[in-house]
Amino acid sequence: MRNEHCRIFVSALVVFAASSGSVVADDWPQWRGPKRDGVWRETGIIERFAGPELDKVWRAEIGSGYSGPTVANGRVYVTDRVVEPKQIERIHCFDAKTGKKRWTHSYDCEYRDVGYEAGPRASVTIDTGRAYSLGTMGHFFCLDASSGSVVWKKDLFSEYKIRMPIWGISCSPLIEEDRVIVQIGGEDGACIVAFDKKSGRESWRALDDGASYSAPIVIEHGGKRTVVCYTAAHVAGLDPRTGRVRWKHPFPPKQMVIGISTPVFHRDMIFVTNFFDGSLLLRLPPGNSSAEKVWQRAGPSEKDTDSLQSIISTPYLEGDYIYGVDSYGELRCLDLETGDRVWESLKAVPKARWATIHLVKNRDRVWMFNERGELIISRLSPKGFEEISRAKLIEPTRDQLNRRDGVCWSHPAFASRHVFARNDNEIVCASLAAK
Repeated sequence: MRNEHCRIFVSALVVFAASSGSVVADDWPQWRGPKRDGVWRETGIIERFAGPELDKVWRAEIGSGYSGPTVANGRVYVTDRVVEPKQIERIHCFDAKTGKKRWTHSYDCEYRDVGYEAGPRASVTIDTGRAYSLGTMGHFFCLDASSGSVVWKKDLFSEYKIRMPIWGISCSPLIEEDRVIVQIGGEDGACIVAFDKKSGRESWRALDDGASYSAPIVIEHGGKRTVVCYTAAHVAGLDPRTGRVRWKHPFPPKQMVIGISTPVFHRDMIFVTNFFDGSLLLRLPPGNSSAEKVWQRAGPSEKDTDSLQSIISTPYLEGDYIYGVDSYGELRCLDLETGDRVWESLKAVPKARWATIHLVKNRDRVWMFNERGELIISRLSPKGFEEISRAKLIEPTRDQLNRRDGVCWSHPAFASRHVFARNDNEIVCASLAAK
């Protein structure tokens, strides 16, 4: 009888917690968040900013780089590059509460035939106590996440004879069950390669394509897990256990490989976009063995665009609409089924070539981090862009782009009701917790 009373009491507590709006906290352990979908699921977040600039909980000095920070188990991870007295890449770990350096792992890395040399591109992926880092020239590390000690490492450039894309290797490692999956554009069918995440042994390889800069994702469709990759030539779905190609659809470049934004899975559709080639929407039939084109649209040029031609930022899909940032910073809403433009706004970021905004969904709001280092709380709907509040988070710097007084192109992390962002000089942390 006592056990039954305890069971009822515990159940009542659970119901009470659920009904009382209990605060939910979360990590940001990989590119674009816990599910790699650009959704921030924490609660207890501020409704608007207190002033024009966010107060910093801490800031720490780092070097230049494009990689966004990741956060897991009370630690923050980010990579950078140093060129004097020699060229090295570094993987840093900081305490998430204080910003105190926990450890740094450095390795020699001479950039060869790589444009935009500010530093590493791929975010560090954290999984079961390990940190997976992929550098610009293909240096691949599995490190102990708490100590920084090397578990295993690989020189993928040499081992797989990478056909180096002009901006280097950029795709953040993807964990799927006991494998870690990367896009590297290697020879002999090694565009996409999966490794045993504990030992580093190759599990499979797939596709003869060159590499793009777009990170792979995993979706659940037709009762099956599928790795979706946007390569230099195709959008493809792979069996995560074997690498077998389930479907692929051509999306070759007109001028150059420039696919950067991550594929977005919405209902039964995959959406991809890039700067020169426009947008492509695919529908996946229930059998998960094919991909059908719904529409593909591009304007006459990257300046005169039709639907959406993003460069760095990944669009956000909700309901029957697509929200994204076009080639010169135009925030747009598209009709999902047709690609027709519903509205456009130039209020979120100043118009400029490659102007960038990162979009992160939290409940009924979209948090935007623009390339001016501003954080914007907004609502997006078919009716338009509603700005709720805006504050400066971090200063733009010139290593990532030596134009318009610099940029902030790295994706921020949202974890433990804080935001973490970096430029070419520092990484900062600011609280977003409701008082």
